[in-house]
Amino acid sequence: MAHPLLAPAGETLLLLGNEAIVRGALEAGVEVVTCYPGTPSSEVPDTFARLATDAGVRFEYSVNEKVALEVGGGASLAGALTLTTMKHVGVNVAADPLMTLAYIGTPGGLVLLSADDPGCHSSQNEQDNRLYARLAGCPVFEPASAQEAKDMVREALALSRAWQQPVMLRTTTRLNHLRGPVTLGALPGQTKGPEFVKNPRRFVPIPAVARVRHGELLKNLAAISAEMAATPWNRVTGSGPVGLIVSGISRAYVSDVVEELNLSGRLAILELGFTNPLPEKAILDFVAGRTQLLVIEEGEPVIENEVRALLHKNGLDLRLEGKGLPGLSRQGEFSTVTVRQALTAALGLPAAAAAPCPAPEGLPLRPPNLCAGCPHRATYFTVRDIFGDTAVYSSDIGCYTLGILPPLAAADFLLCMGSSISAGSGFAAASGKPVVAFIGDSTFFHSGLTGLVNAVFNGHDLIVVIMDNATTAMTGHQPHPGVTISAMGENPNRVDIEALVKACGVSAVRTVNPLNRKATRAALLELKDASGVRVLIAREPCPLHARRVLGAKKTQVAYVAAQSEAVNACVSSLACPAFEVVDGAVAVSESACSGCMFCLQIASDIKAAKRGSK
Repeated sequence: MAHPLLAPAGETLLLLGNEAIVRGALEAGVEVVTCYPGTPSSEVPDTFARLATDAGVRFEYSVNEKVALEVGGGASLAGALTLTTMKHVGVNVAADPLMTLAYIGTPGGLVLLSADDPGCHSSQNEQDNRLYARLAGCPVFEPASAQEAKDMVREALALSRAWQQPVMLRTTTRLNHLRGPVTLGALPGQTKGPEFVKNPRRFVPIPAVARVRHGELLKNLAAISAEMAATPWNRVTGSGPVGLIVSGISRAYVSDVVEELNLSGRLAILELGFTNPLPEKAILDFVAGRTQLLVIEEGEPVIENEVRALLHKNGLDLRLEGKGLPGLSRQGEFSTVTVRQALTAALGLPAAAAAPCPAPEGLPLRPPNLCAGCPHRATYFTVRDIFGDTAVYSSDIGCYTLGILPPLAAADFLLCMGSSISAGSGFAAASGKPVVAFIGDSTFFHSGLTGLVNAVFNGHDLIVVIMDNATTAMTGHQPHPGVTISAMGENPNRVDIEALVKACGVSAVRTVNPLNRKATRAALLELKDASGVRVLIAREPCPLHARRVLGAKKTQVAYVAAQSEAVNACVSSLACPAFEVVDGAVAVSESACSGCMFCLQIASDIKAAKRGSK
């Protein structure tokens, strides 16, 4: 059965914003798709993984975002229409090739999907990647609906191929994960871009070439700005003395509030769907005769500052308000509530208090937590058992970051993805304290490998724990080079982590199943007594991945034979979500328990320790 996103033109589907992006890329004739998965972008590559073969698209999960953009850039140089996807912090990793691709160009066409995350729903910051687009010199599209997401990525790919320049599709979490009706366009098939013609004076940016190419980039941006001056993605609605300029998903919030407060007769709105280069003529035409100007945009005051400079340059003395209006902060997401606050304050309207959502009573708090049977919990428990609070724990990006929570408390600092080994090395060298650096298998391939090589080369002293759960668990169980099998099938080119670590020059390497408490303790005690770079590979599949993909079946479930101090101590120190405490009695949820039996080992050790102390 064909994938629904391969349906013929004319049908209307209810799609996620991310699914709409996939369809739009197919309608453009995309040939190559590369990615590193990361929320809120993950559904785009995951959907391509399922339909790429039927659609005739070359798709890959790259080891990190820099590699993804480099592979995509190379494909574009060869004439292929290319889409590269990542979350916003991934652009930090990919920034190096992005800056150069803007200079040398992308003959086949290349769109970079940057999925930003205002509100930090699943990220370590809220950075606004429209600033990256301006730094690199990339045109920017900002959709506000699922239909626009489809149509804009199609146009972005066409624009990129026409001008041979990379283009950014900048989305946010709300756009990526909303659902909306999308009317499908035609699937015209792929059209090959220009054949690669060797031209080192363009494609090899040594300084003499780069200086010339920078000038070409600036010329192209000016020409693109002129071409897009009349784009339908920038449109004016409403009328009145007050003008409002709005971009991105905030356009949807503004639309709702204008209808709710009946403001269409006193508020003229310039909606910007194409935001870089800034449509200066459209803005100057729009502000003519206005008495007041408002700018609403999530994140940084990018458009606000550019409009302010445009007004000043043209000698226009017009009151402009944006960030600083009630509700309009540089922090967090906007909503209809925050937009209503801003508009009522700016227009001098009575401030209508938003009706609060009633909070259900009696529901327990549910903070993010490692799953029942997660091998990371066992790893953390045993590491804490050996090192306690004497060691400093350098953490990284992944499910295992949840080790920050008590009682595990195994995360003391975190910089960015792949940083635990490097940052842990620096901390150990500067402090002289024992350091244990935790990193996941996918993250190790992403950017931990270079940190390990650096630690070996510079003679650092730390223990590295590579937590190999056989998948990229946090972002949706995507494959990485070390998996044996994934939802995409078997991996015939598996890269062995242990062999790789040894090839980096680490001689003290131990591989254990973290659910085997005795073996893990023994390995950790051995590594603790050594010095230099030591690596423990804690290898056991994620239980969700094991059941869904590897075909594992739950064969047993733990139970509490009798209440005891050992049982209570195990519950308080392990905190597995399969435990239940009802009226002071401990039980194990049969539906939640994975059958890992790690708790039985803990309880047994506690009992043995009590007997030995008597």
